Amino acid sequence: MFFQKKNQALTIDTSQLPKHIAIIMDGNGRWAAKRALPRKAGHKAGAEAFEQLITDARDLGLEHITVYAFSTENWKRSDEEVQAIMDLMRHYLKNSFQWFLKDNVKMHIIGDISRLDKDIQEQIREVEEKSKEKNGMTVHIALNYGGRDELRRSIQKIAEKAVNGEIALQEITEETIGDCLDTAGAPDPELLIRTSGEKRISNFLLWQLAYTEFYFTDVLWPDFGKDDLLKAIYYYQNRDRRFGGR
Repeated sequence: MFFQKKNQALTIDTSQLPKHIAIIMDGNGRWAAKRALPRKAGHKAGAEAFEQLITDARDLGLEHITVYAFSTENWKRSDEEVQAIMDLMRHYLKNSFQWFLKDNVKMHIIGDISRLDKDIQEQIREVEEKSKEKNGMTVHIALNYGGRDELRRSIQKIAEKAVNGEIALQEITEETIGDCLDTAGAPDPELLIRTSGEKRISNFLLWQLAYTEFYFTDVLWPDFGKDDLLKAIYYYQNRDRRFGGR
């Protein structure tokens, strides 16, 4: 596949795509501020960009996408902004996510959903149940998610097994921990994309990103399109991934 970057043709090898791409969708508020719009307008535009991303990723043949939709820290934002995000989530669970199911997309929510409103929790369970047999691309959506919180919950699960005599302390391995994470069963991300120019991981997938390639772009999330996704994949495909070796 070819695309243009500064008048130079770049080639994407579609046979060597990363199996799993994680994305920190950052910049909705700044996108809105640049246009003198309320922050909720930025979140709406960001949700539309997410919808298009899923279509583009599916068409490319990607297997897993994980997006950071709402963090455990995002509760600190204004009640108005949090409510706007939750209303958007309701809309997408009821409408667009149902459309994804028709395209053989499997939906998986990661994070502690117990703090979300009951109706959102019910919608999440319904979408996951409807999509559990889908065998196309899997979309993992991080809601009320924090990497440290995920590790805490994983440790609690392992400790409970140890207390119940289901596992001995010396039997705890990296695989044991991985199997207790929200992303159990999915490969670790090979590529992390963060938009808006920020260069940090912000408590996202702390365990899973151990050997992930990081791609940072100044593009604000609502403006992130297919060409930007291809540029990130091109960057990944031109990295020399040695995993500690030479």
